[in-house]
Amino acid sequence: MGTNEALRILLYDTTCRDGTQGEGISLSVDDKLKITRLLDELGVHYVEGGWPGSNPKDVEYFERVRALPLNHSRIAAFGSTCRVGSEPANDANIQALLRAETPVVTVVGKSSTLHVAEVLRTTPQENLRMIQQSLSYLKSQGREVIYDAEHFFDGYKADRRYAADTLRAAVEGGADTVVLCDTNGGSMPWEIESVAQNIHLQLPEVSLGIHAHNDGGMAAANSLAAVRAGVIQVQGTVNGYGERCGNADLCTLVPTLELKMGLQALLPGCLRRLTHVARSVAAITNQSLGRHAPYVGKSAFTHKAGMHVAAMRRTAESYQHLDPALVGNRSRVVVSELSGKGNLQTKVEELGISDLGPDDLPEVVQKVKELEH
Repeated sequence: MGTNEALRILLYDTTCRDGTQGEGISLSVDDKLKITRLLDELGVHYVEGGWPGSNPKDVEYFERVRALPLNHSRIAAFGSTCRVGSEPANDANIQALLRAETPVVTVVGKSSTLHVAEVLRTTPQENLRMIQQSLSYLKSQGREVIYDAEHFFDGYKADRRYAADTLRAAVEGGADTVVLCDTNGGSMPWEIESVAQNIHLQLPEVSLGIHAHNDGGMAAANSLAAVRAGVIQVQGTVNGYGERCGNADLCTLVPTLELKMGLQALLPGCLRRLTHVARSVAAITNQSLGRHAPYVGKSAFTHKAGMHVAAMRRTAESYQHLDPALVGNRSRVVVSELSGKGNLQTKVEELGISDLGPDDLPEVVQKVKELEH
C-alpha cells in the first residue's frame, strides 16, 4: 500500500444524507450518531450528516454531533446554492448551513443547461452567479467548501463548455474540492474517465472528486475510472445505500482502491474493520446485508464446490482473490451434493469430530448426495 501523500484518496461518506434517500431507509438522530462513530473509527475523512435546511432531525444531528469525540472524520453539512435572484447572506438555505457549525459545507449546484432552464427556470449566467457567490460567501465564513456539480456528466454531454464554466465559477468562489457527479447513474466508465481527464487538464490545480450513482450498475467502476483520471476524493455510502439503485458502495471501493490499485484510503490497519462496519450499519438501518456483497458479504469467501475446496485445502490462493482477513471477513466451507471429501474433512476439523476418519468420508459424502437428491 502506498503511503506517499500524492497517492492518498480522500473518502467522503454520505450514508447519513444521500443514503437515507434510499427506499426503506429511515434513520433516527441516534442512528446517525452511531454510524458517524463507526465511520470515524474506520478512518473515513468526511462524514456528511444531512441537510440542515430540510428537516428538524438533521438540525438536531448537527447540534449533537458537536459533542461527539471524533479522531479522524470531519463533519460536513449539505445544502444547495442560494436561490434565483437571492443573495447568499439573505438565503435561508445558506444560513442553515452556517448554523450547523460544521467545519465543512458541501454545496450542490447545477451543471446542466437542461436543469438551469427547466428546473431552476433561470438563465445560464444567473446560475453561474449563484454558484460563485454562494461558495464565496461560505468560504468567507471560514468553512472548508466542497462543491457538488450535480448532473455534471449529463450536462457535459449536452454542453461541455457551459458545464466546465460552472466548475470555474465554483473555483472562483473558493471551492476547496470540486466533485463531478453522475447524478442519474447512467454514464459508462470510459465516459467518466475521458471527461474527468479532460477536466483535470483544464483545471490542473483543482482538487477533484467523484460522486457516482448505480443506476447502470457502474457506480464502483465509474468511481475507479475517475480515480485513474486524477480524482482524489471519492464519495459514496456504506453498503451502497441511496436513491433509486443506490450510491457507489464504499465497502467495495475502499478495499479495491487499497488492495488492487495500491492507493491509501484509510489509516494503516483500519481496513480490517470494514466487514464489522458494513454489518453494523446494515443492522442500524434494519437492512439485510447482501450475502454476496463483495469483500464484506457472508458468502464473499464461502466455498461449496468439491473441486474448489480440495484446491483451497492445498493453497488458499487457488480460489480466493485475497486473504479475507484483510477486510475483517473469513473463509467458510459449506456441504451439499456438490461436496467432495475436502468439504467434509474441513467440517470435521472445524467441528472437532473425532470419530470420523479419512476412510469414513467417502461413505458420508455419498450419503449427503443421496439425501440432497
